[in-house]
Amino acid sequence: MSVVNQEVEKLINIGFTYHQDGCLDEAENAYQEVLTIDGKNAEVFNLLGVLKLQQNDVISAINWIEKAVEIKPDVYFYETLFQAYVRAGLFKQIVAREKEVLEKFPDNFSLLFNIALANKKTKNIRAAIKFYDKALKINPGSYLAWFNLSHLYSIEGETENAVSALKICKKIRPNDIDTDYFLSLALMRIKNYDKGLKLFETRLCRETATALQNKTYPNKATKETLWKGENIKNKTIYVYYEAGFGDVIMFSRYLPLLANRCGKLLFLPQKQLVPLFRDNPLGIDVVIDKYIPECDMNFDVHAPLLSIPYLLGLKGDKVFAYPEGYIRPNKELAEEFKKKYFNNDKIKVGIKWQGNTYYDQDRVIPTKFFKPLMAVENTQYYSLQTFEGSEDAKELDGIIDVGKDLIDFGQTAAALSNLDIVICNDTSLAHLAGAMGIPCWVILPYEVNWRWHTDLSVCDWYNSVKLFRQHSIGNWQSVFDDILNEMIEA
Repeated sequence: MSVVNQEVEKLINIGFTYHQDGCLDEAENAYQEVLTIDGKNAEVFNLLGVLKLQQNDVISAINWIEKAVEIKPDVYFYETLFQAYVRAGLFKQIVAREKEVLEKFPDNFSLLFNIALANKKTKNIRAAIKFYDKALKINPGSYLAWFNLSHLYSIEGETENAVSALKICKKIRPNDIDTDYFLSLALMRIKNYDKGLKLFETRLCRETATALQNKTYPNKATKETLWKGENIKNKTIYVYYEAGFGDVIMFSRYLPLLANRCGKLLFLPQKQLVPLFRDNPLGIDVVIDKYIPECDMNFDVHAPLLSIPYLLGLKGDKVFAYPEGYIRPNKELAEEFKKKYFNNDKIKVGIKWQGNTYYDQDRVIPTKFFKPLMAVENTQYYSLQTFEGSEDAKELDGIIDVGKDLIDFGQTAAALSNLDIVICNDTSLAHLAGAMGIPCWVILPYEVNWRWHTDLSVCDWYNSVKLFRQHSIGNWQSVFDDILNEMIEA
């Protein structure tokens, strides 16, 4: 071995020792000194990349590792590079390199996994499924690969395959709460509510449930007082909301059934829903209009709203109790809205294009897609958009803005009662219209929520709701073409 090679090896060993001990600055100095002697040392370029990843300097890491790959296309260097791309969210770079990498290393699990992930992130769903399949042939015990694959099947509407993948996840991690939770959603999506609702209870053990429970639990709401479905004919039950407005409206259909099983029913909805439930008691004895963790209430048992169908023991089609007409508007308020906005002979169409973007950007539909609908003869359009996104109504000529007067859901119900049809995205408005029995066309993204099942157009939860789903990911135009044809035919 030459003197130069000996010096390089010595410096690499010194740097690596520092690196292992967490002395990153000293390690970097040693690695840089190597490069003054051997400017094409691929191993050192890669080590510098790994070091920068540890320092969360991902872009510098990528630059170093790309140099290592350029000098020596080693499988380990590619693995590190792809991990860095994932850290940086540079999924297109992985896709761009997939052919080059797979020609060299067709059977490497790590590379196949990250190529699959990159295709998933760039919406190449079928390609992602293919690469996860290949990766799982190499490592069939990878929980994360099976879990990601289940999500891809769900996106594609292949829910049976999603269920199968999640069952394998469950064998790998028998006690994993997230597996049980997502399996419950998949089972309910294919209308297996007997098993799905039971597993759905695992949502209460997830970290995301803790904050809400802390807000809505009064002092007496302990694990010991949690209702487990036993006889409460002569007892008082406290039911509290969870999830979003739409979930509460949807699951409130079970409150009349619960009222028949208990002595007294106390219900805590979100503040914006209080007027709606005061106009629609649904067997509720007391509608609570504030958070009450600091208070002591007189009740015997308590339960979160979304647990009620499971606790009632509903099976089969009974889970769809009251598919319409269980919500009614305040008559006086409805008349006020009629006089102010709806006193004309045209077909009255209410629209909403944006939900809460905090949860999902797919809930935003550009208003330009509504413009062709507004050209249909004898129609008058009304904006039902409130708060976020309401300014976009200005882009639609001739639309009447009702959203500015919709402060709570009692007012929204009153406005809806004057409409002939509602066209909206997957938001609480769809649930309210459906619960009122008002014709509602719901615009869905390609990946749909479990409650809309996999059947295009048919909605078991609400008889008056019709579903329109994207033909491909991100393709809103196809949906609106279908809606326009429906309007013209009607």
